[in-house]
Amino acid sequence: MVEKHRRTIRLKKYDYSNSGYYFVTICTQDRKCLFGNVVDNKMVLNNVGNMIKKLWLKIPERFKMVEMDIFQIMPNHLHGIISIVGATLVVAQSLSRAGIKPRAGIKPAPTTVATTTIVPITIVPTVGNIVGGFKSLITHEYIMNVKNNNWPSFEKRLWQRNFYEHIIRNKYELNKIRQYIKNNPLNWNEDRNNLRL
Repeated sequence: MVEKHRRTIRLKKYDYSNSGYYFVTICTQDRKCLFGNVVDNKMVLNNVGNMIKKLWLKIPERFKMVEMDIFQIMPNHLHGIISIVGATLVVAQSLSRAGIKPRAGIKPAPTTVATTTIVPITIVPTVGNIVGGFKSLITHEYIMNVKNNNWPSFEKRLWQRNFYEHIIRNKYELNKIRQYIKNNPLNWNEDRNNLRL
């Protein structure tokens, strides 16, 4: 059976490497509960959940222009706010040193200005790069633990394809989403991701 082409949920013509806050939700395939349980309105992480927490917090080690804000691991999904910082500034500085005027929305590859001078341009990750890298790393670590520590296996893929994202546009929205993430365990019994209902 051929899988149908999935419609992208990204905002057209938006540069997802722009500095700013992004709210993301990443779900397991078929909403399978693998990360722990909500007990007395609090999320209790199992070994898988603790591994995810550890690697989520390490994202800035891999992507230097990323800062982690509030996040919440739930039994079958993760909510988090990712902040990309200084992206526009770094690219503009690198280009101005090379005497190049950047066009809007374009982040050119490093270029040779003279035969011996290479202008360093920081590669700014997109939200998709960050989430994709995280999902791949978690999948690899999970497979190793299935083999070595008898973690439950999964069919075909660990994560649902794609992820939900929302560009946070102001402080009011940022605080509202932070509160939503914080309250997620309290609302688990009404959560549409809770397939145990």
